[in-house]
Amino acid sequence: MQDEKDFIKDLLNPKTQNSAFQKLVKDFQKPLYNHIRNMVLNHDDANDVLQNTFIKVYQYLKDFKGESKLFSWIYRIATNEAITFINNRAKRNGISNQEMQTKIVENLKSDVYFDGNEIELKLQKAINILPDKQQLVFKMRYYEEIKYEDMSEILGTSVGALKASYHIAAKKIEDFLKSH
Repeated sequence: MQDEKDFIKDLLNPKTQNSAFQKLVKDFQKPLYNHIRNMVLNHDDANDVLQNTFIKVYQYLKDFKGESKLFSWIYRIATNEAITFINNRAKRNGISNQEMQTKIVENLKSDVYFDGNEIELKLQKAINILPDKQQLVFKMRYYEEIKYEDMSEILGTSVGALKASYHIAAKKIEDFLKSH
């Protein structure tokens, strides 16, 4: 991507805004979809959350201060949108977030876009037993290979705390997989 400061200027300039935003969508669409899909697990839901994310990014671009990388800022919006989506879905169904996640994992087998095998399904069940924060950290590190420094900016948590969360999560998953 071109120099980030220039790109942000293009995003904020009414003359170049549309083409710059199209480039932003093109550059971020696939990694953001994967990030969101790792959280909500369902293809259609991930597309809905992705669309909401880009709407929010467009709406709030003028408020972006450049205190973090554009990547981190956009991922923070996507993460918050996915969490809000899960919370709202659980609330609508009158169940806890944990119960909602369990239901989503159980429905993975019937999702035509889920191309995982039994091992992947077992891993999803193991991830589902983790507290929300550990799930998020594990998925961002394991599936997306996001650096701890970037994760720290996205989640507003120290690198040390993120490393600890990841290692605790990995140990819990390992124990779950050995016992099931």
